[in-house]
Amino acid sequence: MTLRLAIQPKLQSAIPVRWEIARAPVPYEAAVARMEREVEAIAKGEAAELVWLLEHPPLYTAGTSAKDSDLILPALFPVHHTGRGGQYTYHGPGQRVAYVMLDLKKRGQDVRAFVAGLEEWLIATLAAFNVRGERREDRVGVWVKREGREDKIAAIGIRVRRWVSYHGISLNVDPDLSHFGGIIPCGVREHGVTSLVDLGLPVTLADADVALKNSFQNIFTQTP
Repeated sequence: MTLRLAIQPKLQSAIPVRWEIARAPVPYEAAVARMEREVEAIAKGEAAELVWLLEHPPLYTAGTSAKDSDLILPALFPVHHTGRGGQYTYHGPGQRVAYVMLDLKKRGQDVRAFVAGLEEWLIATLAAFNVRGERREDRVGVWVKREGREDKIAAIGIRVRRWVSYHGISLNVDPDLSHFGGIIPCGVREHGVTSLVDLGLPVTLADADVALKNSFQNIFTQTP
């Protein structure tokens, strides 16, 4: 089994995946506890894979590579140290977080390919709004070019346990971008952050959810 970026999705059969949208902001500790339960059940074959779409209240998370010097205003929002890869990031209202719990044993057991798939998923989602998202070899996430600079519009940070992924991606739809000022997002000092609304697009979280689901079906597929 291999994970592919589907060029001809109609010729491939998608793995059934549960989708769930939280209707109210989810506290970070509760989200991690839920993910850990789901990962265990998926690894045992007791539950189907899950994509969980949600918002968090304003907070910062520190990944396994986070540097103390990148936390500028530690008193601004709660800081959660987490086992996902990456450095500091912000989560809050107006940002769509997608926690992705997929069984990589059924998808090639290739973490690098999985991360590339997450990047492609975000790029395809942005394309639905006529935004060109790009990856960069020297920095994590998805970026957009604008007026002589590059800004980050989406972040990626995952963990894998028993070959089941968790944590996932975050897409800036309409968060308060000033909240990123308390950290150096993902350790990148030379570039800023943006969102779909900041780019002048009247996109809602519901709009983003539709684009995320449509793009996901075209990318994360199973082939014999």
